[in-house]
Amino acid sequence: MASVTVMDWERKVQFTDGRFVKVLTPGRHRYNRRRSRLLTVDMRQRSTLVPGQELLTADGITVKVSVLLAWRVTDPLAFLTASAGAEYDLYNAAQLAVRDSVAATAFDDVLADRGRLSTGLTEATAARLDGLGIELISTAVKDLMLPGELRRAATETLLARERGKAELEHARAEAASLRTLANAAKLLQDHPVLLQLRTIQAASSPGTTIVLTPDASYVPR
Repeated sequence: MASVTVMDWERKVQFTDGRFVKVLTPGRHRYNRRRSRLLTVDMRQRSTLVPGQELLTADGITVKVSVLLAWRVTDPLAFLTASAGAEYDLYNAAQLAVRDSVAATAFDDVLADRGRLSTGLTEATAARLDGLGIELISTAVKDLMLPGELRRAATETLLARERGKAELEHARAEAASLRTLANAAKLLQDHPVLLQLRTIQAASSPGTTIVLTPDASYVPR
């Protein structure tokens, strides 16, 4: 006989003579070393990154999307025996789910809010994991990468939009200045004495020259 210690974050699945016997929980256990085999399963939460894959949006634009999964094992026996590679099945399930999500979304919508690609992704991935002893905690689009030409086009569009905003503000400032000048001209036309008062005010400043025009108006220089 031999003994083994199972840590709090793991489980050991015991097979004797090729048959499943039991799942060893945390603590000290004895078993027949010659006839039994113990397989260890880590029960802690894990993260799996599905690297960027090129996918087509609903309107035929190619984007590259990576997905981050958070998951853990809930049934050690099923995780070991239901599939030859449960993690690989999880990986493929996420790939298929994000492909469906991108294919159902237009490029402009993806660009405006990449978070919408993550909506329903966990449920769609989990639906392909029945019987594998895995609990899918979260699934989210991590990176959204555009082809070089589209990145340049998006940058140019953004720059053009910002230039347009700057030109609009400049035009608004010029319009406000012209309105101020027009109001001042109208005020002087209605009240000519204001120009004389302004001239007197200007003349009080050192170095100011007053020129008398033929129409007897005063112009400060």
